[in-house]
Amino acid sequence: MNNLDSIIKVAIADDHALFRTGVKTSLSSRKDIQMIAEAENGMQLMNLLKHIKPDVILLDIHMPIMDGYTTLPEIKKLYPEMKVIMLSMNNDPSIITKMMEIGANSYLTKESDSETIYQAIKTCYEQEFFFNDLTNKALLNGLRMKKPQESPMQEVVLTDKEITILKLMCEEKSTKEIADIVDLSPRTVEAIRDKLKTKTGVKSMAGLVMYAVKAGIVEQA
Repeated sequence: MNNLDSIIKVAIADDHALFRTGVKTSLSSRKDIQMIAEAENGMQLMNLLKHIKPDVILLDIHMPIMDGYTTLPEIKKLYPEMKVIMLSMNNDPSIITKMMEIGANSYLTKESDSETIYQAIKTCYEQEFFFNDLTNKALLNGLRMKKPQESPMQEVVLTDKEITILKLMCEEKSTKEIADIVDLSPRTVEAIRDKLKTKTGVKSMAGLVMYAVKAGIVEQA
């Protein structure tokens, strides 16, 4: 578990120097944030990650040489503990859904204010994911667009406890909040979450949310 009082080390990869400077400046007043690296593209970032270990990465989708689409899976494969927040001018639901499905911990537009960026970093660090209206609508719209034959439901039998915990995850409860509600340790809740991923055949929290909606465990808004 992360120490919630510790400094959160952040790196940013974006090909626009002005945007990088703006983000760094806006976060400079935050005592619990430390910007430790910046890169102009994904390849430069991957080289930096051999030497530095940020807790959270702000990753632009559209960059030359190596873009966010290519970089995100590489980060998750080599450094699964690192949280990645995607940045883009694009709010296309299909792109947002794709990014969340392949491992993004959140998705923000570049128009997001400094408070939103800060909250996304802090929440991803402490609770793994930061869901907002953009990501929630995209995930649900993505489900509506999928045809049943394209994504057959896997036969899965979940226990009452697993269903309860899955519902609470979909309500964006933190691991500690869920542990308090179901009277289990946070470590046990994390183990059940991992077991749910294995059972349902998904790789991310976004995948669990989508499974829960498709299975009728939670209702689409």
